[in-house]
Amino acid sequence: MDAITRLPFLTDLPEDGDVPFAIPEREQGERRRYRTIWISDIHLGTRGCNAAMLIDFLDSVDSDTIYLVGDIIDGWRLKRRFYWPAAHNDVVWRLMKRAKRDTRVVYIPGNHDEMFRQFTGMNFGGVEIRRKAIHQTADGRKLLVLHGDEFDTIMLAHRWLAFVGDAAYSMLMRLNVVVNAVRRRMGLPYWSLSKMAKHKVKNAVSFISRFEEVVAHEAGMRGVDGVVCGHIHNAEMREIDGIQYYNDGDWVEGCTALVEHSDGRMEILHWADEIAAREMAKQPARMAA
Repeated sequence: MDAITRLPFLTDLPEDGDVPFAIPEREQGERRRYRTIWISDIHLGTRGCNAAMLIDFLDSVDSDTIYLVGDIIDGWRLKRRFYWPAAHNDVVWRLMKRAKRDTRVVYIPGNHDEMFRQFTGMNFGGVEIRRKAIHQTADGRKLLVLHGDEFDTIMLAHRWLAFVGDAAYSMLMRLNVVVNAVRRRMGLPYWSLSKMAKHKVKNAVSFISRFEEVVAHEAGMRGVDGVVCGHIHNAEMREIDGIQYYNDGDWVEGCTALVEHSDGRMEILHWADEIAAREMAKQPARMAA
């Protein structure tokens, strides 16, 4: 916990309306409004975290409820090496600012931020900490919300292997940062090297499919209509044996969020694509000027 206690927001909680953002909130028109937003696997405290892209997302949307579905802070990495740039504080403070206003914020810790599971049932700065939750959609469906590591056989049976895998994944993510820095200089949009590599490996694809089936089956056993999780960094929404399976993805590789519209309709937002579309829309105006 030593590395965790060094996090600025734990000792320097901002007052509402007095948040010293390193990246100021963007001045823009009306934000998109959703009934519910789910995001997970942000991995604050790592170089692979796309904090700037997540900040752009948070400055573009509003919701009645937001679920933080685990691995928001990467405690594993912070224990090995402390890394916490100002932009990561900006993400946390933006979320806490919403919690102090009209947004219900529910935090369900995952395996990388499991140190916060000991505070289950408590309220921290307006953020509710839960082990899992049941969400009822606008059209009356009940969705089980949890991180998903509970069903990861590697995590359960071979915890040491999970740490080894995490180290290898970290190396790939550092390379991903370098690749995208070069792409930005070339005027190219964000692209995930790690996501491409994962989908090229047959065993990874097989694991993802099996994980989704196990999670959907367990949700069915609990009498709900569907399940929302994160953990495997693979955004997806599909029906499995009559159960609606939703995965909100991550903000390291895919930069995705799951949202519920006012009528209960669900959608996955791919934010890199949203930014690219926004920039393309600006080009005619720039050329005209």
